[in-house]
Amino acid sequence: MDDDLELDPREAARVRRRDHDADAERRDLLRPGMGKVFKQITDTWEREATRPPKPSQPTRPPKV
Repeated sequence: MDDDLELDPREAARVRRRDHDADAERRDLLRPGMGKVFKQITDTWEREATRPPKPSQPTRPPKV
């Protein structure tokens, strides 16, 4: 936002609230204990990446 642009106090407060609300998701990830959750997620990604792919269904010839 331009610093040169002056807003009335109500509009400036609205902009601050909007920015605060938009940043809430990022702050939520910084709560205590969220590192453990992140570690669990990344460990799952690693397990899935190293797991061999599921065998495909064998195809059978059609019955005549």
